[in-house]
Amino acid sequence: MDQLKVVGKATDRIDGKYKTTGTAPYAYDWHDPQAKLAYGVVVGATIAKGRIASMDLGAAKAAPGVVAIVTAETAGKLGKGKLNTANLLGGPQIQHYHQAVAVVVAETFEQARAAAALVKVRYSTSKGAFDLAVAKAGATDPGDVQGSPSATAVGDFTGAFAAAPVKLDERYATPDHAHAMMEPCASVASWDGDKVTVWTSNQMIDWGVRDLALTLGVPKENVRLVSPFIGGGFGGKLFLRCEALLAALGARAAGRAVKVALTRPQMFNNTTHRPATLQRIRIGATQDGRITAIGHESWSGDLPEGGPEAAVLQTRLLYAAPNRMTALRLAVLDLPEGNAMRAPGEAPGLMALEIAMDEMAEKLGLDPIRFREINDTQVDPEKPSRAFSQRSFVECLRQGAERFGWDKRGKPGQVRDGRWLVGMGVAAAFRNNMVLKSAARVRLDSKGMVTVETDMTDIGTGSYTIIAQTAAEMMGVSLDKVIVRLGDSTFPVSAGSGGQFGANSSTAGVYAACVKLREAVAGKLGVNSADAVFADGQVRSGNRAVPLAEAATAGDLVAEDAIEFGDFGKTHQQSTFGSHFVEVGVDVATAEVRVRRMLAVCAAGRILNPKTARSQVIGGMTMGVGAALMEELAVDTKRGYFVNHDLAGYEVPVHADIPHQEVFFLDEVDPMSSPMKAKGVGELGICGVGAAVANAIHNATGIRVRDYPITLDKLLNRMPDAA
Repeated sequence: MDQLKVVGKATDRIDGKYKTTGTAPYAYDWHDPQAKLAYGVVVGATIAKGRIASMDLGAAKAAPGVVAIVTAETAGKLGKGKLNTANLLGGPQIQHYHQAVAVVVAETFEQARAAAALVKVRYSTSKGAFDLAVAKAGATDPGDVQGSPSATAVGDFTGAFAAAPVKLDERYATPDHAHAMMEPCASVASWDGDKVTVWTSNQMIDWGVRDLALTLGVPKENVRLVSPFIGGGFGGKLFLRCEALLAALGARAAGRAVKVALTRPQMFNNTTHRPATLQRIRIGATQDGRITAIGHESWSGDLPEGGPEAAVLQTRLLYAAPNRMTALRLAVLDLPEGNAMRAPGEAPGLMALEIAMDEMAEKLGLDPIRFREINDTQVDPEKPSRAFSQRSFVECLRQGAERFGWDKRGKPGQVRDGRWLVGMGVAAAFRNNMVLKSAARVRLDSKGMVTVETDMTDIGTGSYTIIAQTAAEMMGVSLDKVIVRLGDSTFPVSAGSGGQFGANSSTAGVYAACVKLREAVAGKLGVNSADAVFADGQVRSGNRAVPLAEAATAGDLVAEDAIEFGDFGKTHQQSTFGSHFVEVGVDVATAEVRVRRMLAVCAAGRILNPKTARSQVIGGMTMGVGAALMEELAVDTKRGYFVNHDLAGYEVPVHADIPHQEVFFLDEVDPMSSPMKAKGVGELGICGVGAAVANAIHNATGIRVRDYPITLDKLLNRMPDAA
């Protein structure tokens, strides 16, 4: 792998030609000319909490083209997936607004939609909790979160904070966010006897198979999921969603294949979202800038049996301090399910922590970068015996400062460019490097083609390409000699796409399978596998060189293996680091904010493909700008739903909002991470961006905003004199 003939090169995405020509088969595109497809439309609850008092299906059943209608009453006994908080098909109990209560199946989509509008449901409503600020008082300890305790304490935080010469005690707020991916949740289901195949849009194939089987009450081996292309996920498609279940139930009732897709409002209110947080951060430091006490508390809400937004986890690892305290608290809210969204925990946590660090630096009269350097650590601050496998955080800050021209940063409110007040901001980027067991199957044929099969998915992250690069590097062939097949539950189980663990884990699984295939090839060719060199389509050993394809002349060679990760985390902490630099202009008269420049410097082990990695980072940077300036799911706290549940009301950044973004990767490898010596990078790109924008706005205007998004109304009446 260290030869880096293919891996490590900036390589075009091999799936790009299919996506740009419209030939990539997404879930709803699936069509078999022999299948008599029907269409399902989901009926969602129009209350947030209560019960179905009655449901009149008469008019809907009599509507033209209707084939079947499935409700909780007619679906038979249903279970619930391990990773679903609410029931995917509601009734009689309603747990949240737009919870599916029926699917209407008809010959055409238009007929199904028209008939669905004829379903008459009468509800008995119950009082619900929809306001986090109100529910916060009843928040409780959620127990373990992501395998970590909900609260930690080291030293004497209370005493050290009280004694600190310089103190910060502030509160911050982040709103609910929507994934807002381009492709909605969509599935096509077809039964063959007691077995069901679902063509779907799902990031984690094996989780989806397990949870669909549990929900339907059928053996796992009777469920097949196929998801070769996904039009964005961001965590919103990690778990089984209702459209997959309803497609399966509709297809069983109709006796034919059924297509179901969620509408955009259902994407916002029926699926998952990033929960809002209320955070309190306290920092105590000496006059020279050394942190002596740091405390971070966060409150969020979810449905009963749900979990918290883990916004304090990065604070346990990012900065040194002998006295520490973190705590998560969870309130019960009857809003749609809160769950993972790109960098869950760290993204909203850093939106608060990195403003707090900026504020503390200002109190101390220190440059924000210098303050962070002083409090760097090479060991886990809560477990000092555990060192970081790699930690180049300070180098990210220094490289970023030099490249961005940080030395030209002025004092708050002092730099003007015509009508624009100009400011620079910085923030740390941090995301843990998680790994999961991942397997693959590799096949060599007599033409020298290498085919890789794994249930890994590509959510726009470039999985097809880096997996192909891995196989090409290991087998000594060019990329055009590699075929990659993904997203099918009949393939070996991979890590899947989520948690920033997908790329590193899945490529390591392919690496393991290729090691096994190399051994098989060497055995067929009669060479020592330890001495064999695989390069240029040949296998070389001593003075002998044999075409790779010759090993498969008697039939394909197939190898399957998996990478498993032991308990290395007990002795070393694996994380990714970076720095975000942002320059903004704020209109002195209108308080309009324009992002002018952005830079990310990332340290994430070996970068397997700089081109696709940069694409991931700039995507995260863009989402970070959205979180800072515009994204907010507005909650109707009386009726319990997200009001702006479409792409007209939920604003996300567009091209005109985003300037050129520069990304720089430190040249490093992490041998402790995996055989690839790489780490995930797709979520590091969003971590810290919101705070960097907020800090830049403060530097431009002198105004500190602690509740996101930073909209005009939070700036206008505090703007400096326009003269």
